[in-house]
Amino acid sequence: MDLDFNPPRNAPAQFRRPRWRLPFLLLLLLFVLGILLLDNHESPTVTEASAVPEATAKPSPPPVPKLLKKTIDGTVQPGDTATSLLDGYCTAQELHSLAVKSRKVFPLSRLCAGQPFTLRLIDGAFDRFEYDIDENDQLIIQKAAEGFDVSRSPIPYAVKTSRVRGEIKTNLFDAVTDSGEDTELAVELANIFAWDIDFIRDIRAGDSFQVLVEKRFRQGQPAGYGRILAAEFTNRGESFRAFLFKDGDHRPAYYDAEGNSLRKAFLKAPLDFTRISSGYSMHRFHPITRTWKAHPAIDYAAPVGTPIKTVGDGTIYKIGYNRFNGNYIKIRHSNGYVSIYLHMTRFARGMKRYKRVAQGEVIGYVGATGLATGPHLCFRMRKNGEPINPIKLRSRSAAPVSKAHRAEFGKQIPSVLVRLEGENLHQARLLHSGNHL
Repeated sequence: MDLDFNPPRNAPAQFRRPRWRLPFLLLLLLFVLGILLLDNHESPTVTEASAVPEATAKPSPPPVPKLLKKTIDGTVQPGDTATSLLDGYCTAQELHSLAVKSRKVFPLSRLCAGQPFTLRLIDGAFDRFEYDIDENDQLIIQKAAEGFDVSRSPIPYAVKTSRVRGEIKTNLFDAVTDSGEDTELAVELANIFAWDIDFIRDIRAGDSFQVLVEKRFRQGQPAGYGRILAAEFTNRGESFRAFLFKDGDHRPAYYDAEGNSLRKAFLKAPLDFTRISSGYSMHRFHPITRTWKAHPAIDYAAPVGTPIKTVGDGTIYKIGYNRFNGNYIKIRHSNGYVSIYLHMTRFARGMKRYKRVAQGEVIGYVGATGLATGPHLCFRMRKNGEPINPIKLRSRSAAPVSKAHRAEFGKQIPSVLVRLEGENLHQARLLHSGNHL
């Protein structure tokens, strides 16, 4: 039977659509859409950073503990040793290991009273030790991963070049201190001209000097002198000049303006800044034996302990003591020369028979041993066994600047002279001599 799904309006009630269904469906659809839109609006946007789980973020490193550093500055006192200075900061085994390792660089047994040192600690334990070996070098001991690092290094100075001038009224020491400088400069100046000027006999009031010298500073404080680059000393109207120059592979040395070496075979005197108490004589009244006898020597009166220097390169062939000469040393030089030093209070360290000594090396100290009325050095010289007057000895000069470096030396001199003399004085001297720059 065929059914008609579009019945007429007046069809029975069972075939009509209810009027409330369509609005209900529309409301339901709007409600679902609203919920979907609300969910999308409230849900947070997932970023790449937030996508990483919180558990995988790197934790912050723990704070590094701050190390406690301490520096101890001091001076080696009489009786101090490396063990006493480092005790409590190094174990006995470490101290032994350190002593062995330092032996080839600088033996710790040679620490000297009066020398400064610095000890650095970290958390109370040893870290670094610095000791001034001399005015130029220092010993450095650094704690390492295994043991210690030991080295000898130049002391780090700040250097300023200065010009110093002075005039002699009494002696060189006083003239240098009157100019505001230390007596160390007087010693260095005397050493430069020691071959040409006897600073015991030759100095006169009115003599003058000028020096171009390096002044050293350490941590902002004056720390002595470095090199003397040039110097001039006027003695009795005669000027002596010295210029420091390194001739190739040779050690730096002093030369005059023409390139001749100031160094000679023998020094003028074996001590600095003393006085002659008795001169060379073949007929002198001896104050102890009360007899007239020859005195083929120069007696230099000086305080006990004044350093005595050998006047030339040579070899010790006799050293010892007797009741007449006290402690004495005899040195054999080249060309038949012998120098003799008597009445010492003691010998310098390491002096022994057959030892080679260099000119200017300290061999002993002034005393009054043997037949002596007071502290002095009795100094004698012989040539081929015959006594000679040391004061009248004219020794040969060392080699001049080599031909290979003569031009270099010549170029250096004018600029150094300007700095030594000062611009005004230098110009005046050039005009007076008829020369021009």
